[in-house]
Amino acid sequence: MSLLISVLLLGGTLMLLSAVVPVGRLILQLPPGPVRTWWQALSILISFFVAGYVSYAILHWGVYEGFVDLIVPLIFFFGALFVLLVCNLSLNTANDIKRIFTLEYESTTDSLMGIYNRRFLEKRLHEEFFRSKRYDFPMSLLMVDIDRFKLVNDRFGHPVGDIVLKRLAELIVTTVRESDVVARYGGEELLLILPHTRGDNAHLLAERLRFAIENTVLVKKGESDLEEDLQVTVSIGVSTLAPELTSSQQLLKQADKALYQAKDQGRNRVVAAPNIFLPEKES
Repeated sequence: MSLLISVLLLGGTLMLLSAVVPVGRLILQLPPGPVRTWWQALSILISFFVAGYVSYAILHWGVYEGFVDLIVPLIFFFGALFVLLVCNLSLNTANDIKRIFTLEYESTTDSLMGIYNRRFLEKRLHEEFFRSKRYDFPMSLLMVDIDRFKLVNDRFGHPVGDIVLKRLAELIVTTVRESDVVARYGGEELLLILPHTRGDNAHLLAERLRFAIENTVLVKKGESDLEEDLQVTVSIGVSTLAPELTSSQQLLKQADKALYQAKDQGRNRVVAAPNIFLPEKES
């Protein structure tokens, strides 16, 4: 029976030492913060448990006076088994959550620009449109297109063009609200969904975006072997929800039509759909 006690204590100690491995892997995956601190504290606590198991084994080595002496080693053994299972389960669960998040991110995000992709955009646009119609909330769209982007690719190369697209998206995301949706519509076109935004306010935002983009160096001289700073301009079409619109596609077509009017009128400008009332500029 003394041999059984020794086996239980040794097995419990080995399981506790094994539990440190998944805990360590989990700590490496966690960002600095309270959760990571608690897992680090748990790893220290496990080391105390190991010390306790070893101390108990040394103090009771070869001692067996009855069934009662078997209870503590059994509790130690199954306690260690519980800790090992919980630690492994926590690591596996964290990996599964990370895998699911990665898949979801990849399925909804444009890999180049780091903003939402077309598939997510269509779903979200449909949802926001009918939510706004149902509760009578304002809603607007901005269709943004880089002016003469083909010339950028032809002159500086596609790698530089990719940098322009990525940094343009970053600039737009930092300019709009967190509740606004920024997505790549196609090529160098972006679509912004602006919930709870009237047409005149959307037009103001579009002008602010246009001005910010026009005055921002997206690729600096010397970067990617450029001999000069690279700046671009954009044309923007604005549309807003109106009673006569019955589908999100109609709202989208209005923004697209306004965008092409902006291009026809000389580019680097904002054009609003006809149903948007804009206050007259002071002379």
